[in-house]
Amino acid sequence: MQPIQFIDLKAQQKNIRQKLDIAIQKVLDHGIYIMGPEVKELEAKLSAFCGAKHTISCSNGTDAIAFALMCKNIKAGDHVLVPSFTFAATAEVLAWFDAIPVFVDVDLKTFNMCPNHLEATIIDAKKKGQRLTGIITVDLFGQPVDYEAINKIAQHHDLWIIDDAAQGFGGSLKGQKVGTLAELTTTSFFPAKPLGCYGDGGAIFTDNDEYAALMRSIRVHGQGSDKYDNVRIGMNGRLDTIQAAILLEKLAIFAEELKKRDQIAQRYSNALKDCIQTPHLIDGAFSAWAQYTLVIPNRDEVAQSLKEVGVPTFVYYPMPLNLQTAYKHYPAGPNGTPNAEKLAKQVLSLPMHPYLDEKTQDYIIEQTRTILLKKAA
Repeated sequence: MQPIQFIDLKAQQKNIRQKLDIAIQKVLDHGIYIMGPEVKELEAKLSAFCGAKHTISCSNGTDAIAFALMCKNIKAGDHVLVPSFTFAATAEVLAWFDAIPVFVDVDLKTFNMCPNHLEATIIDAKKKGQRLTGIITVDLFGQPVDYEAINKIAQHHDLWIIDDAAQGFGGSLKGQKVGTLAELTTTSFFPAKPLGCYGDGGAIFTDNDEYAALMRSIRVHGQGSDKYDNVRIGMNGRLDTIQAAILLEKLAIFAEELKKRDQIAQRYSNALKDCIQTPHLIDGAFSAWAQYTLVIPNRDEVAQSLKEVGVPTFVYYPMPLNLQTAYKHYPAGPNGTPNAEKLAKQVLSLPMHPYLDEKTQDYIIEQTRTILLKKAA
């Protein structure tokens, strides 16, 4: 058996290499390397895929969050609720603007922001006189947040929502696709994401015409109708044309790859659910399966044993944000984030990509079951 890849980008590239070569050559031929025609085409096709009226491509998923926050006129001292169990970018961008992330605990089954702790954190923050303005949700590992519950809370407390869907693009909730579940949705095209380019890239989705126009200005240094009349403070946040060309070819096979990811996830869960906690999807949720993540009390032992039999694993994430050095001085909700702290010690992700053949899946399942049952004995 060939070495098992945790994420196999080479297999995907082999599948579409000829089309990629043609697409890249086309960009080299026309020579418009920044904001070329492929960028506009990609934005239109991304909107068609998810149903958002506007797609604004940009330099990466972190800058995408910044664009969205600038639409919300984020100010120094604004407090924004974020999940404690996520990648640093979610909170990092708030710090750029001297805003304050307020950490909310997550649900032990879904890994996403816990609505009950969100409500408790809002009440606690108001008692402390914190100026709450909004919520950044994260569709962790590919599953959409419980937006029905989160939206009710946000509306009751007059808070906006930005969906950080860096891992979630391609997912859906009750038939509504990620990209339309919040007023502003951001995503990442980092290579390891379900839809990734061969460098950095990102996008923001919205139905709001005013926000769309604002973000198109922001990504080119805040320019107005005249290139040299900058009407606001902006960024250099454009997506390279070659990356757009690559994404167009990947988007063409994305729906089929999502089906394959889901089939693999179901095979994993059906085989492992009797011996360990497998991922839990809320009613009506379809996950993009950016990661397939188990919860294992003796995680490190299991990971080492799997490594010894050639099954790669990865830990997302070994430490909650609110315990990390750069963020531990920021506030968290009542009683802290015990669920995130527990998960950080127990989560373990198995290989997940659309090119895992059944023989390899069976080997991963067999070895994982054997090791789990042995460790539990």
